Amino acid sequence: MTREQFKSWRNHMGLTQQAAADALGISKGSVDLYERGRRREDERPVVVPKTVELACAALALGITEYQGAEKI
Repeated sequence: MTREQFKSWRNHMGLTQQAAADALGISKGSVDLYERGRRREDERPVVVPKTVELACAALALGITEYQGAEKI
């Protein structure tokens, strides 16, 4: 997930940075960092972790809690 995709997800969901942080269980600073894509102090690139990307996908699908795998 790129920084642009992350910000687009947040805007599509109608979330502020704080609300996105709360929904994802991360800090507002992390949301800001992922949207900037670079650290302020040394400009090192920042990648949105796969766990956050998957959480964004789940929230976009309306999944807010894991209920366990279905038995087949």
